[in-house]
Amino acid sequence: MATYSKQKLSGSTNGKAIKVAATSSTGTTIHTAVAGTSDWDEVWLWAVNSSAAALKLTIEWGETAAPDGNIEVTVPAEAGPLLVVPGLIIQNECVVGAFAATTNLVLIHGYVNRITA
Repeated sequence: MATYSKQKLSGSTNGKAIKVAATSSTGTTIHTAVAGTSDWDEVWLWAVNSSAAALKLTIEWGETAAPDGNIEVTVPAEAGPLLVVPGLIIQNECVVGAFAATTNLVLIHGYVNRITA
């Protein structure tokens, strides 16, 4: 029977928001998935935009190649938390990264449900 355990994002310090510093690929590391191919990480991410302008956010899902690994969303001005990754699963130490149109104005909050076989 599978078990679930809630984890902080590996790119977070003490569970705090991760500031997206990157403005292009390879993005700021948000989370590195569990090692191997028998367990899974179910990732939930929300974005906050502290800018007075809407900003494009790109999530790099397990790879940096566009468009294969890209999840793109425009985060409205002074908005959030806005759900940007709704519990998608990833494994095998794939990296979830992010970059935004402007440095240090988008923050990522979230958590991982680790699913172990």
